Amino acid sequence: MAGSQIERAFSLVERLTSEPRGLPLQTLAEELDIPKSATHRMLAELMRLGYVRQNAESSRYHLSTRLVAMGFRYLASSGADIVQPILDQLAQQTGELVRLGVIDGDRQTWIAKAQGARSGLRYDPDMGRDAPLFYTASGHAWLSSLSDAQALVLVERQGIARREDFGPNAPASNAELLERLRLAREHGYAWVVESSAVGTSALAAVVRHPIDGHAVGVLSVAGPSARMSEARMHELAPVLLAAAAELSAASPASELFI
Repeated sequence: MAGSQIERAFSLVERLTSEPRGLPLQTLAEELDIPKSATHRMLAELMRLGYVRQNAESSRYHLSTRLVAMGFRYLASSGADIVQPILDQLAQQTGELVRLGVIDGDRQTWIAKAQGARSGLRYDPDMGRDAPLFYTASGHAWLSSLSDAQALVLVERQGIARREDFGPNAPASNAELLERLRLAREHGYAWVVESSAVGTSALAAVVRHPIDGHAVGVLSVAGPSARMSEARMHELAPVLLAAAAELSAASPASELFI
């Protein structure tokens, strides 16, 4: 892996975010293609700064809670208090998981959520991940706000996961993806059934800046397909669109939207 020291350090941090049980030095060095000696030096420096710790028994490296605390401090001071009540209300109205993704360059990252399901089946994935563009409702909603050419460039740049990593109804080709984007533009929102995963459905709408209309985020509702049939999602679309419009109006007051 080529790149500067800081790029390597952030690659280590990002890799550790997906492994709460930690990873050994050798695995980190091999996966990130960084020399073992350089990996050890960077981990030692991150430990000195308080961002990484090492389990004395297993010798695995873990992230410390310092990064988590920094994230919470950022959210607390960036306008999340404006956004969260809107998510909570939508979750209550739909009875399903509501997520907000913010757009930063060529990435859309899920940064806030509200869970409306209080019992029975619940869909509640991890936050802080980039939304896969090729097969999720959130991805389709954002891509539908762009031209077909721009959408395909973003999909190619992000890459597509292995077929076994997403659902059976995911687009089978770029042509099928573009047809779904056409439907999303026509309706004003995107929806998928068992596209991102077996047994899950979702619909999503773009949050736009109120002045120039560019996409600053994506609001989605997701849940088990047993409850979230395609017909049900179209029924929920008006409340989703109303919440997205409310977020659009509030977006200038929150630094979450860049």
